[in-house]
Amino acid sequence: MHALNVPLGARSYPVIIGRSILSRGDLLAPYIDGRQVFIVTDFNVAPLWLKPLRSALADYEVAVHTLPPGESEKNLDTLAVLLDVLAENHFNRDATVLALGGGVVGDVAGFTAACWQRGIGFVQIPTTLLAQVDAAVGGKTAVNIPAGKNLVGAFHQPNAVIIDTATLSTLGRKEYCAGLGEVVKYGLGLDAGLFEWLEDNLDAVMDRDPETLERITYWCCALKAAIVAEDEREAGRRALLNLGHTFAHAIETGIAMGSWLHGDAVAVGLVMATKLAARLGMVEPGLVERVEALLQAAELPTRPPPIGAARMKSLMALDKKIAGGKLRLVLPDALGSSRVVTDVPDAELDAVLALADGP
Repeated sequence: MHALNVPLGARSYPVIIGRSILSRGDLLAPYIDGRQVFIVTDFNVAPLWLKPLRSALADYEVAVHTLPPGESEKNLDTLAVLLDVLAENHFNRDATVLALGGGVVGDVAGFTAACWQRGIGFVQIPTTLLAQVDAAVGGKTAVNIPAGKNLVGAFHQPNAVIIDTATLSTLGRKEYCAGLGEVVKYGLGLDAGLFEWLEDNLDAVMDRDPETLERITYWCCALKAAIVAEDEREAGRRALLNLGHTFAHAIETGIAMGSWLHGDAVAVGLVMATKLAARLGMVEPGLVERVEALLQAAELPTRPPPIGAARMKSLMALDKKIAGGKLRLVLPDALGSSRVVTDVPDAELDAVLALADGP
């Protein structure tokens, strides 16, 4: 078992990573406020992992709400339902929300915790690779609205993140591979050593070797924790974690929320960001080829769906990273390094977005 700290002063919390730790009540107890616990999960995860979690909470007053799976459930209606459950069970400000599931469950459960009585504690217990290496750490909580992804939300740091890598054994291959999109993001944008290690060890990653899973999870969480500690509310350096995401969110919104997995869209976004960086002379064209090759080996897409360049551009104009009316894109400027660019010429951006016009 491994642990690292997200150092945020009074809001600091641990990320605990291990195998078969979900039923460890002694690990959970220090991070549960009071005696009331509200578990939010989904219909895919509950039959597999709810029982061991419940066994760890035998001494608590527990309510459970199970959501249908998928991005389409991350909305204001679901938020209202979860708040109603808290009200019906007379949960107070000492209650704790436990998010048992992937990024959707973590986002909507965390936002529920942020809203209930102006904020109560919650614990992230991510069960997908994407959530374990990225979404569960950092305190971003949100729901989607028709205009775009994650446009309504709050920063609300968890009490702890408990990562049981054994939960990945039941994750479907497509969902597992989608999580690798975020892993590649960390290598491309922040740590060349991680990118090169993935190139050399992808077979073990694809085979879900237990030690390999703990290694990449710890590696990514440590990278994110360092950035979150420096820039909790994304006023500066934390924006680098959005490498590929402006393209990705436009893809997800443009083809109807939930039609593409987030990690798949991120993979395509990484390719588009790297191609744009190459066109701007920020990186060598050979980096585009390496990024595409690694993503393809990880069974991830590298071209956007044919939603149209004009549609993508209009959706990108709603991105949360726009400042002063200018689109702020995170682009690689070397392997393992990235920066925010605000002066991308329209002609160069349009040339990359043309990939969304189809073959």
